[in-house]
Amino acid sequence: MIRTLIVDDDFRVAGVHAGFVEAVPGFAVVGTAHTAAEARARVRELSPDLVLLDVYLPDESGLSLLAELQTDTIILSAATDTRSVRAAVRGGALNYLIKPFTTRQFAERLTAYARYRQLVADDRNLDQAGLDRAFRVLHEQDRAATPKGQSSATARLVSEQLQRAARPLSAAEIANELGVARATAQRYLTALAEAGTVEMRLRYGATGRPEHEYSWRA
Repeated sequence: MIRTLIVDDDFRVAGVHAGFVEAVPGFAVVGTAHTAAEARARVRELSPDLVLLDVYLPDESGLSLLAELQTDTIILSAATDTRSVRAAVRGGALNYLIKPFTTRQFAERLTAYARYRQLVADDRNLDQAGLDRAFRVLHEQDRAATPKGQSSATARLVSEQLQRAARPLSAAEIANELGVARATAQRYLTALAEAGTVEMRLRYGATGRPEHEYSWRA
C-alpha cells in the first residue's frame, strides 16, 4: 500500500483529493495538512511514501517546502506559470498536475507512479535500459489518448451548449438540456476538459458535496 499525505490549504479540496486517492487501488491516505508547517510535522510523524503537494499554502510556498521533504512528491496546483513549473522540477517533483483535473487524469498519474515505484524499488539495481523504462512509465499517461467511441455530432452539441451558456454548467445540466444521459454528458465534458477546450472547476452545493462545472475557454 502506498501511504499518501495530502497537502492543500483548502479543507474541502483536500477531502476531495483524499476520496480520489482512496479510489485508486494500492493507495491509502494516511493524513492531510493545510500549511507548510503542518506538512513538515506530518511528514516527520507519518513518513508517507508519497506527498501530493499544493503550491499555494498560507504560510509559505509549497515549492520552498518541496526540496526539504525528501519524499516522493507530485504537485497538484492551480499555478500555471512556467517559473513555478521549473521550480517544481528543480525541487524534485515527480509530476505536476494542474487544477482542476479529472478523476481519470488523477488516477492515471497515481497508477503510473505506482508502476514507476515498483521499477525503482530499493532492492533493485538498474541498467540504463531499466532506468529509461522507469522514467518512461512515470510519464506515459501524461498525454491522454484520444477518446474512442465518441460521436462528433454529440461532441459538437455539448461544445455549442457550453459556448452559449451565460454561466458554468454541470454534467447534469448539460444532459438535461440535450436530452442525453448524465454519464454521456460527463464523458464528453471530461474529454473536452482533458483537451483543454473547456475549463473545469469545483462547485459546492448547499449540502457541501462538490460537483464539477464546466465553462468554455474564450
